[in-house]
Amino acid sequence: MNQEEEDRQYKKMTQTPVWKLVLILGLPTTVSMLITNIYNTADTFFVSRISVAASGATGIVFALMAILQAFGFMFGHGAGSNISRLLGARKVEHAKIYASTSVFLSLAVGAVIGIGGLIFLEPLIRLLGSTDTILNDAKIYGSFILLAGPAMTVSCVLNNILRYEGRAAFAMIGLTTGGILNMILDPILIFYFHMDIAGAGLATALSQYVSAVILLFPFLRGKTVTKIHIIYVTRDFSDVRNIILTGLPSLTRQGLNSICTTLLNVQAGVYGDAAIAAMSIVGRCGNLLFSFALGIAQGFQPVCAFNYGAGKYRRVKKATYFTVAMGMGILCILCGICCGNAENIIYLFREEPEILEIGTGALRWLCGFLIVLPVSAVGSMLFQSTGMKGRALFIAAMQSGVILIPLLIFLPRFFGLTGLQMAQPLAYFLAGLITVPVVLNFFSSIPEDS
Repeated sequence: MNQEEEDRQYKKMTQTPVWKLVLILGLPTTVSMLITNIYNTADTFFVSRISVAASGATGIVFALMAILQAFGFMFGHGAGSNISRLLGARKVEHAKIYASTSVFLSLAVGAVIGIGGLIFLEPLIRLLGSTDTILNDAKIYGSFILLAGPAMTVSCVLNNILRYEGRAAFAMIGLTTGGILNMILDPILIFYFHMDIAGAGLATALSQYVSAVILLFPFLRGKTVTKIHIIYVTRDFSDVRNIILTGLPSLTRQGLNSICTTLLNVQAGVYGDAAIAAMSIVGRCGNLLFSFALGIAQGFQPVCAFNYGAGKYRRVKKATYFTVAMGMGILCILCGICCGNAENIIYLFREEPEILEIGTGALRWLCGFLIVLPVSAVGSMLFQSTGMKGRALFIAAMQSGVILIPLLIFLPRFFGLTGLQMAQPLAYFLAGLITVPVVLNFFSSIPEDS
């Protein structure tokens, strides 16, 4: 990329009206997230055609995928936030160091987790909450996810670097291609080749590697400001430390999500495999709903980080308020529709009366409170994008586990299955209440535009 193109990109990021820029960068991300969540939901749908045990296995392995994504997002957001602020401050060479370092670190970590997980596969799957009846399917599905570990972590990093550079369209192409490929391969491998749950696992693994290659392509073709090459990997530990500390909220968020998913599986296991399958289906539906709002919110991240680095603080505030309002408005509409059709939605996946009853109740609880999730999500993104590591970590922990873990432990004791269904939605609401004063305090402390 030449200097003229770099100047054009800088002007776009610092002078385009904030609402318009958030939407320009957020819409491709929304498409990416929708496709990703649709193929996750499709994966659950096709696997659910096999058996209840297979459907429950996807819920168990989802926690394993969250672990891999946790490290991918840590390196991706840790590098991306720094890269965007450096580009806003016109420090391009240092941005290249962060990009290459994060990619190679994520590749190494993904490989280590994949190899270690395959060696200790059965105890790992049991630790994630598998019952004896689900164990075999979960081991088969989990082995393919572990084989795809390096691709999953690297894809997270490449996707986030592209987004933080303001190149969301490139990220969209890589992620959507992988998602669409997964949806095509699922029925072919599962039913035509009679591979059952192994076919679902193989489809996911292949699509992850294809997606990683496509995401790498813009860097190799010189379409980005930053570069991916071994010569740019840092020898200064302070750069690595900054990536990790800035990305730690993402690791915390995803790691706690994994812990909470495991705990949810364990608590649901008390009520049988049907409860695990039902809560797994509801979780995928919730992720699909939230992807509409989260996609716009991820368009907010590069706007926030770039303008903060450029000293355009008023634009940071405007972007925050717009993104929260937009996300809550979208979810109000979608959750209303979903709540009114909750039973029919669960019926698309499984027809068993017990799964329908548990899933319908859980989905209605989720729809009632999911509309407040953009408050804590955008708050965490705000602090991570501006380099406020401590506040970002605090909000991420509140949003993803510190509140939810005790609710998952104690609510079922007092309210039984209803307590399990209401735990996650109530955690979203409480996290939003905690986030508001922290964000307002930050806004009152930042200076005028430089």
